[in-house]
Amino acid sequence: MTPLLLLAATLFTVDAAKTEVTWSLGAALHTVHGTFRLKSVASQSGQIVIDATSGQSGNSGRDEKMHKTVLESAKYPEIVFTPKRIDGKINPAGISEIKLIGDIQIHGATHEITIPAKVEDARKFTATFTVPYVAWGMKSPSSFFLKVDDKVQITLRGEAAVN
Repeated sequence: MTPLLLLAATLFTVDAAKTEVTWSLGAALHTVHGTFRLKSVASQSGQIVIDATSGQSGNSGRDEKMHKTVLESAKYPEIVFTPKRIDGKINPAGISEIKLIGDIQIHGATHEITIPAKVEDARKFTATFTVPYVAWGMKSPSSFFLKVDDKVQITLRGEAAVN
């Protein structure tokens, strides 16, 4: 496990091996779901690195277009979240609602973002946020026949420890 953030004297530590990254993108006929692989969580800064080249939806043609046209993952192989602070308190029992404020680096640009998260019993967490990928300079995979949303929802679920 590696630390995510230092909050006062409390260290919130993410277990990268027990953390999954999923995404969903609304489309005209259905919602497309997929995954990314968590590459690392830096021990001191809490920086979270997602392997952009690992993105998959279960459809090879769609995935190829995602990597070549939208993410350009050969050129931009990582998605990096660098936390600045936590708003809220992680309680030792029950559900805590916090906000992670920081910067996300994606597709060669850095954007400030606030990520709401729920922490259960100070160890299980779920963080869901929206990436307005078209507004952030990425191309839409929409075509004449298929229309998709211009925002994608990202969810991180995992386990952590508060030391």
